[in-house]
Amino acid sequence: MFVESFPRSGLDETANPCLQAYQMSTPFDLIPTLDNLLFETAQSIDEFSDSFVPQTRSADERFGDFQANGVLPYAKRAGINPRELAQKLIDALPDSEDWTIELAGPGFINFTLSSRFLLRWIMEHGTAKNLAKVARTKEPEHVVVDYSSPNTAKQMHVGHIRSTIIGESIARILQYQGHKITRDNHLGDWGTQFGILLLAIKEEKVSLDNLGGDPIAILENLYRHGNARIKEEEYALLQARQELVKLQDGDPENLQLWEKIRDISMSSFLKIYELLDVRFDHSLGESFYRDKVDEVYSSLSDHKICQEDDGALVVFHPEHKRFAKQPFIIRKSDGASNYATTDLATLAYRQKDWHADQVIYVTDGRQRDHFEQLFLTASKWFNADDVKLPKLDHVWFGTILGDDNKAIKTRDGQPIKLIDLLEEAMKRAAEMVRQKNAELPEDEVEKRARIIGLGAVKYADLSQDRTLDYVFSWEKMLAMQGNTAPYLQYAVARIHSIFRKLNSLPTDSFTSARVPESDPERKLSRKLLFFPLVLKQATRELKPHFLCTYLYELATEFSSFYNQEKVMVDEKDTRNLRLLLCASTQAVLTTGLGLLGIETLEEM
Repeated sequence: MFVESFPRSGLDETANPCLQAYQMSTPFDLIPTLDNLLFETAQSIDEFSDSFVPQTRSADERFGDFQANGVLPYAKRAGINPRELAQKLIDALPDSEDWTIELAGPGFINFTLSSRFLLRWIMEHGTAKNLAKVARTKEPEHVVVDYSSPNTAKQMHVGHIRSTIIGESIARILQYQGHKITRDNHLGDWGTQFGILLLAIKEEKVSLDNLGGDPIAILENLYRHGNARIKEEEYALLQARQELVKLQDGDPENLQLWEKIRDISMSSFLKIYELLDVRFDHSLGESFYRDKVDEVYSSLSDHKICQEDDGALVVFHPEHKRFAKQPFIIRKSDGASNYATTDLATLAYRQKDWHADQVIYVTDGRQRDHFEQLFLTASKWFNADDVKLPKLDHVWFGTILGDDNKAIKTRDGQPIKLIDLLEEAMKRAAEMVRQKNAELPEDEVEKRARIIGLGAVKYADLSQDRTLDYVFSWEKMLAMQGNTAPYLQYAVARIHSIFRKLNSLPTDSFTSARVPESDPERKLSRKLLFFPLVLKQATRELKPHFLCTYLYELATEFSSFYNQEKVMVDEKDTRNLRLLLCASTQAVLTTGLGLLGIETLEEM
């Protein structure tokens, strides 16, 4: 790209409110400041109108640190030479010691930050405390995150990990930015499967008070036996349906059994959630909404949103190419409710009782049609009732694959139990820890194995674009090199070791630091500055892998800096700068990994 530098005749800086606001403090996210500066300055130029959008973004470092691309499309619409118009804007911009400005290509405006600015940004924002303070949004909202959602009476398998850790990470990122978060584990605890399970429990005369062994596994086996029976015997299917009807009608015996099933299931789930450091505000399953489905039927019928079709109550969306003929069934022909019914009731409850501004659903990508139809139906329903619909997002994800590029399973073709996967991760990590330090006490081995093993599993999943399938590999996820949790955790541990050798702490003050001068110093400083941009991107697209990629690049940049620049030098201002860079890198890595639900260690 052709780049040419131009002198600037500045405006009176006191006349530019954006520059005055900028000078009072170093902005955490520089893009809004540069956008405002460009926009405000453009309004003093005849050729610009208030429809001008600067479109500032981070740039390839060959062309500066930030690039404003908005002049080109604006000039094309106005029939003006974009390069000449960009030059006018550059000439009108006030001088600043914090950046240089260049005109590039057909009308791009490049900003290169000064070393003085980089140092000030790190000084003001480079601690964990300050990062948390300045990352907070000025417009907090109440966001409900619906994730994990296993079925009771069944063990959580490897497929549940994606919803659980993606949902938890999104909740943490939004909460870090100051939003009020309600975590809801929408359990599958009501429906046809319970009729089958109740029939099996009664026929085999099983006491739920003393199951022994692995209670949730016993329940799952009972369900399998019952399911096999109803497929073989039509009469058994009728019996199972009768048991379900009795449960839905409030039969005391069936309700008591159902409650015990739910308690056993929750106990099993909580062990996994505790391992994964996942906490829910609510675990309101489908059963919670069973007395609210009639209101859904009547309201949709009154507003003529639904219609009867072959005995079922359905919604069609004629404006939608696919859903014009594909029904959204809200009541089955036998009168039973289903996912659609309870999801509509759930959304209404979240809006009315929780006053949610946004609801995020984290599920398998195979449910995309369901949620698209759900959102269309809810929009019509809420609009008909003159109720504000919360912003709705379906955060869907792909499949975890085995070496054969098929959904990962055990050798006998069964889903892998999630608890088995997590325990295997900790076991493998323990072997790594022992190999590195055979003298460690066993309790310390277990602590490190838990943090390294579980962190590796989480990061292996979160570092993928959630919309893609990925192949599960123990070797890759536990590797000490490459884009893995152990590599990032080791970077944090290495920084701790630097401060231990100096008998110092990363939280110490390094006020006499000089500005970054060398290429490694500047590159690491620049990478730290982009943390807020990554948070914004991860939030906007609800994709944690953007944060993972950034953290890996930051750790790589730190490794390059550390290998090229000696930290413990005699010159105090140089030593303080490099210690400041180490401390800030540790703060960002620890903060970022924490947002992914991953712990760090002081030693590895």
